Amino acid sequence: MEPSIFTRIINGKIPCQKIYEDENTIAFLDIHPVQPGHTLVVPKMQVDHFEDLPEDAYVALWLSVKKVSDRLKMLGRARIGVIVDGTGVPHAHVHLIPFDKTAELTNLADMNADPDHEALEEMAKKLRFGDK
Repeated sequence: MEPSIFTRIINGKIPCQKIYEDENTIAFLDIHPVQPGHTLVVPKMQVDHFEDLPEDAYVALWLSVKKVSDRLKMLGRARIGVIVDGTGVPHAHVHLIPFDKTAELTNLADMNADPDHEALEEMAKKLRFGDK
């Protein structure tokens, strides 16, 4: 299997705005956020479908989702949306999207827009575990 873009991020071949990492998972900001703070939580094991993860990796993924979701609450939004759509990248991942109204959760990001790296870096500074 060809390394996914997420595997290349995990291996340090592609930069990201990482906010959390442990031995099983990594969480980083989506470069085309639906809302500010839109974060991807990704298992380090490359598996296309999240339900195909071995049980320990599956549990580790969802524990990280909870931890990162709790962190995203510091942005002051009413809810954290959880989306596992399974498309786009053949590597299991969970989208966490801070939102107040349903319409904010279902917005489509402009995938052709250049990422706002400055805004992403500022958001990562707010959210990164271990930073104050």
